[in-house]
Amino acid sequence: MDKVYRFLAWVLLIAALVVGIARSVAIRWWQVPATDPELAASIGPSLRGGDWVLLWRLTRPGIGALVLCPDPDEPGNVVMGRIAAQAGDNVVVQGDDVTVNGKPFDVEYNCTEQTFSLIDPDSLKQVSVHCDMENLGETLHMRGYDPDKKNRRKFEKTVESGRVFLLSDNRAYPFDSRHFGTLERHTCKETIFFRLISQDGFFDVPNRLTVIR
Repeated sequence: MDKVYRFLAWVLLIAALVVGIARSVAIRWWQVPATDPELAASIGPSLRGGDWVLLWRLTRPGIGALVLCPDPDEPGNVVMGRIAAQAGDNVVVQGDDVTVNGKPFDVEYNCTEQTFSLIDPDSLKQVSVHCDMENLGETLHMRGYDPDKKNRRKFEKTVESGRVFLLSDNRAYPFDSRHFGTLERHTCKETIFFRLISQDGFFDVPNRLTVIR
C-alpha cells in the first residue's frame, strides 16, 4: 500500500504543478460579474452573469473570439465582446445586422432553444430574447436578436491602427464598441473558451463544462 500512496502523491504533485504552470502562463479561471446587469445582458445567450469561465491567454485572439478586456472608461472594470473588426476595417451595424468591409455576417439557423431569458438592465425585469446562430470570422456562435427590429439606427466606424472593434453577442441589449469605442488590441489578450459552471451552480447540467464559441 505504501507504494500506491507514494504513486498517488506523485500524481497529485505533478498534476498540481501542471495546473499551476498552466494558470500562470496560459489559463486562468474567472467569474463573470453578477452585479453588472448591462454587461450580463450584452453577453447572452453565450454566457450569463455569475458564470465561472476559463480564459486562454497564450495566443493572440483573432476575429470572432469572445474576449475579456479592461474597461477603457472605468479602471478596474472589464468589458466583453467578440472581435468583429481590426485596424483598417469598416464596420456598419444596423439593428441586429453587421457588415465588415461590405460583407455581412451570415446567420445560419435558429438556436436549439429559440429564446432565452435575461434581466433588462433598465427595468430590471425578466425579458425574453430570440436566439439564432451567426458566423463571425468562421466562428459559429449564438446571437441574441430583436425580431421586431425596433432599433434600426445605423452605426458606422473605420477601426484605427492598432485597435479592435468589439461586438456584443446580444444585439437586442448591446454594450460594445458602439458605447465605449474601439480598444487597443494588446489589451484584449484573453479569450473566453470554456464554462466550468453556470450562475446556477454545478447541478445546472446543460450549462456546465461547456465549450464557448
